[in-house]
Amino acid sequence: MKKNKTFINGSWIEGTSGKTLQSVNPATGDVIAEVQENSLEDVEQAIQAAKESFYVTREWRDMDVQSRSDVLLKIADMVEERLEDIAETESMDNGKPLREAEADVDDAVHCFRYYAGLIRTPQSGVYGVNSNFGAMHSYTVHEPVGVCGLITPWNFPFLMGIWKMAPALAAGNSIIFKPSSDTVLSAIKMFEIFEKAGLPKGVANLVIGPGSTVGSLLAESKDVDMITFTGSTAVGQNIMRAAAGNVKKIGLELGGKSPNVIFADADLDAAVEWAMIGIFFNQGEVCCAGSRIIIEKSIKDEFVKRLSGRANRMTLGNPLNNPDMGPLVSKKHMQDVLAYIEIGKQEGAKLVCGGYRYEEGECAKGYFVCPTIFDECTRNMRIVQEEIFGPVVVIQTFETEEEAIVLANDTIYGLAGAVFTNDATKAIRVIKEIRAGITWVNCYNPAFSEAPWGGYKMSGIGRELGVHGLEEYQEVKQINMSLASGIPGWYKN
Repeated sequence: MKKNKTFINGSWIEGTSGKTLQSVNPATGDVIAEVQENSLEDVEQAIQAAKESFYVTREWRDMDVQSRSDVLLKIADMVEERLEDIAETESMDNGKPLREAEADVDDAVHCFRYYAGLIRTPQSGVYGVNSNFGAMHSYTVHEPVGVCGLITPWNFPFLMGIWKMAPALAAGNSIIFKPSSDTVLSAIKMFEIFEKAGLPKGVANLVIGPGSTVGSLLAESKDVDMITFTGSTAVGQNIMRAAAGNVKKIGLELGGKSPNVIFADADLDAAVEWAMIGIFFNQGEVCCAGSRIIIEKSIKDEFVKRLSGRANRMTLGNPLNNPDMGPLVSKKHMQDVLAYIEIGKQEGAKLVCGGYRYEEGECAKGYFVCPTIFDECTRNMRIVQEEIFGPVVVIQTFETEEEAIVLANDTIYGLAGAVFTNDATKAIRVIKEIRAGITWVNCYNPAFSEAPWGGYKMSGIGRELGVHGLEEYQEVKQINMSLASGIPGWYKN
């Protein structure tokens, strides 16, 4: 079996650890590839390569914006040419249905093109200031941060990598990218494209290994100017502590337990369909998943009946065959989700459907969990308060608008949320009260490269995507130029 290498300082290397990681197809449990695991020595080499490229050779950093944009457009074209290959790899490595993997790669292409265009637009300002020092020309410029460590999770391996790499590179930074150890194969394909596109040596580096070692070194290193991370809140807190060593810039997109608030006047059929997307898309392995359905009491029974009927008809199977749901990403994660289901039962929640590992036919050896719905849930239950990150949704009820808002905000998280109602005034009123960074009205889950993505409270710091996503990877410098001749008369040495 081929052992995939990692990419450091413009070359594919074996690494010095002598260790490998196995990539497992979660639909079958079979090993499909082996990847070199980097040692701390390798990671330090990647950091120094990025530092050299940014601070010494400066080819990418100092490249004019039009030329840099042209490279990004070339990369986008190359990704688009390999869309089917990357998507199939992603589907086998992660477990998501092939159509969803194809959509991810297509979104990644758009993301590169968006930032290639955005960096050609005006980004600075000129200020008309009143100065005691005489006439001044005061203006700002946006400059790259420097060496950026980018760490991504396993649920959207390719797309979330591009969410970070595209704006970081567009801004002129040098990067060290660390994907999740569970899903590294699509990242290797991305770096093959970087190599062919002609990125300067040391600008883009790929390191692979556990977050506890490789990720920690990136967060702690005083030669890394910025660290961005998408993943659990607990790990994000550890990264914040480590980043304090050189007060590096940080960006964190963390956990969620997002509310999907449904009022009695909503279109019930549409609410059911969007709720399905909100919780069962990508097997529920979505940071913004609508995992708490908060529904007006008068329609709850009918809604649960329709939702459970739809959930029970969902197909599970080989993700390459495009079932409704594929397997969870790993055996360990499947066991974690099943453990939460047992906790829900013990806490007294009513299991409406699902709640078990699916092992029939071709799914016998895979990590499949049936779509699961818990009714009669209360705010103090762990399954209501804690992120499960799987196809598990909890139902809570309310009778007044005020009660709905209180329940919606009743967790430590604030990543996403939605409101379903045919009353536009009510929709605006309630959505404004939900403490979350990404919200929807009468839909759930659409995301766009042009719009900011990030959360409130313990769901993170900063924003990805859109103009804000580019600014995350930039520093703003103020420049003041005197237009006066001589020193002002009031100033005395």
